[in-house]
Amino acid sequence: MRYAVMHKLHDHIKHSMKKIFLFLAAVALLAVNTGCHNHEHKEEHVHAEKLQLTGYGADYEVFAVASPFVVGEESHISAHISKLSDFKPLEKGEVTATLEVGGVKTSATVKEPIEPGIFKIGIKPEKAGAGKLVFDITGENGKSQVVVADIAVFDDEHAAHEDAHSKEVESSNGVQFSKEMSWKVDFATEVCNPMPFGEVIRTIAQIEPSQGDEKLVTAKASGVVSFARPGLVEGTAVSAGSAIFHIDGSGMADNNLSVKLAQVESDYNYAKQNLERKKELAKDNIVSAKDLQEAERLFKSAEAEYNNLNGHFAAGKQVVTAPISGFVKQLFVKNGEFVQAGQAVASVSQNRNLYITAELQPSYYPLLSRIESANFRGLNSDKVYSVSELGGRLVSYSRNVSADSPLLPVVFQVNNNIDLLPGSFVEMFIYTNKATNCLAVPNGALVEEMGNFFVFVQLTPAFFEKRHVTIGTTDGKRVQILSGVKAGERVVSKGAVMVKLAQASGKLDAHSGHVH
Repeated sequence: MRYAVMHKLHDHIKHSMKKIFLFLAAVALLAVNTGCHNHEHKEEHVHAEKLQLTGYGADYEVFAVASPFVVGEESHISAHISKLSDFKPLEKGEVTATLEVGGVKTSATVKEPIEPGIFKIGIKPEKAGAGKLVFDITGENGKSQVVVADIAVFDDEHAAHEDAHSKEVESSNGVQFSKEMSWKVDFATEVCNPMPFGEVIRTIAQIEPSQGDEKLVTAKASGVVSFARPGLVEGTAVSAGSAIFHIDGSGMADNNLSVKLAQVESDYNYAKQNLERKKELAKDNIVSAKDLQEAERLFKSAEAEYNNLNGHFAAGKQVVTAPISGFVKQLFVKNGEFVQAGQAVASVSQNRNLYITAELQPSYYPLLSRIESANFRGLNSDKVYSVSELGGRLVSYSRNVSADSPLLPVVFQVNNNIDLLPGSFVEMFIYTNKATNCLAVPNGALVEEMGNFFVFVQLTPAFFEKRHVTIGTTDGKRVQILSGVKAGERVVSKGAVMVKLAQASGKLDAHSGHVH
């Protein structure tokens, strides 16, 4: 029976595979026929060229694909509008396109996109010549304008298409990355312009608590420790004045807290009564001003001692409180452990202000007086932080070395609003006053292949050229470009990896930038 079942299953699979094969063959045949049909269609329609128009305003990028402009013929414009703030599509808004040639204006308005970011506009030119195309955009944040210059309008359709053909973008190492694709990922471009870039010291630094940000808690009496709250562990949040421990010294001949408190209270009451009595006598000039001052001094001393003991001791036990609000960084004792007076029992940290300390070789000393700021990142992280962005500053740098300390400490202070971990190490990029102008791009613009570095240069907002570059130093956020990119060229600053994947997905020909 088992054999029969297996035989049936085999026949079923064989039959199914045959059907799948026939289906795939039919699809392939249809594709061939369709391809042949499209080829014939292209041969019949010689004028398939499209204009690719790009413009930037203060708020928007416009990438428009349009049929060539011919007098009396409607040009169909597909405008892809991206917000420069995040390079995402303009989802709601009104767009007016105005073609201006020799003082003659032709306008058309669409009230909403056909889909997010895409506006379909039709314009029928009225005059031939050189002009411009102006996009007036009313979006979420008000009105803005983008101008596309060097627009040519022709009387002759053939001449218009020949002009469009001559403006087609080509690259032997190009990759098509549509606006629709870029809108779905973290993507951005920026113009590569010269900028100040100083020398950078790249090193390892350690994060440490700053002065005053951490307090040591000590026992004021000897005794047995008991935790004031259940579940007290390192990392527990505490508020200033809240009880952390109790220390019980009862039964100890040299540490009878009840007796000490009673004695201190008695001294306090006596000093208080003595001061009140001498104040009354001073009114009749029976006691001197000096005697009155001495009585006041003795009272204040007794008061301080009494308040200290009364505030920290109860029923023969010392109450150990948190000196500041924060968290328990370290516990130096265990529940039930005996401690001596003056012994450290815990440390409390606020973790608000931190030091980042780097130790440099003495050869860097000539640069230390020119330090401007620094960037840093975790050893296992790609996220780079700026000292200045965290409200930080350079605190100090050493001006001497010794046999015991042959390195030069450089200390920065930052506000810990990103949950930095004291004691951990970071990679630090200390940069000096920026004296040299050079081309620089964000580190995220680089892609690496077998030790070689590349960027994607924008030829159109949907077509990019993979360009080999020679790089210099980096400050952790930006990297010097020594060759491969010219000033004024626009490069992919975010999402370069996605463009690389798009290129790797298929071999592109030299005309990949064409939009037909």
